[in-house]
Amino acid sequence: MVASEPRYKRVLLKVSGEALMGGQSFGIDLETVNRIASDIQDAHRDGIEVCLVIGGGNIFRGLSGAAQGMERATADYMGMLATVMNALAMQNALERLDIQTRVLSAIPMTSVCEPYIRRRALRHLERGRVVIFAAGTGNPFFTTDTAAALRASEMGCDCLLKGTQVDGVYSADPKTDPNAERYKKLTYLDVLSKDLGVMDAPAVSLARQNNIPMIVFSIHDRGAFVNVLNGAGTCTIISADPTEKG
Repeated sequence: MVASEPRYKRVLLKVSGEALMGGQSFGIDLETVNRIASDIQDAHRDGIEVCLVIGGGNIFRGLSGAAQGMERATADYMGMLATVMNALAMQNALERLDIQTRVLSAIPMTSVCEPYIRRRALRHLERGRVVIFAAGTGNPFFTTDTAAALRASEMGCDCLLKGTQVDGVYSADPKTDPNAERYKKLTYLDVLSKDLGVMDAPAVSLARQNNIPMIVFSIHDRGAFVNVLNGAGTCTIISADPTEKG
């Protein structure tokens, strides 16, 4: 049964770029973007302040470019530009649902979005706008997972949610290992020591340092975002205290 009151006032949702592909092998599937936007709309209607970080792997992944011989910093900057494209697509979908949305980029590009300024971002959230943080941290060698943990810390978010391809954190890849175990609750140290790979180590360490719980759930299940915010749904909760209620 879904709780009547959401458990969190302000949250950050991290969505991978690959999640925006839908059934495609590349690019942006607008039907998928619209579905995710509808989930965000449901949370927004419940009075939850929502901000997002979206990856860019559906368009360009810096590590892949570097693996093919491209200079790593250049490849990472190209990946940051891909996240801006995804952010603009999500902004368009949200504003078609009459939700005021602002894209704030760590790399200034004032013709298409606002530069990231922490106090401005906080003001947008206080005014009921959805805020999308683009271009990662603005620095090469840092992932969008780390950017998500950083922005969640800066915004004073109550929780960091990661929408993934599966409904939680598993001991192995459930798509290839039928015996993979899904964890209901983990500590930050569990994730780091078991090298579970749900988020990179700097992101987990930053969330741990600022005591921000992380919830991992399937972004492909309609309504899952609000369900996990209300304490329902299938997910994995990562926190300092494994007995903490999710």
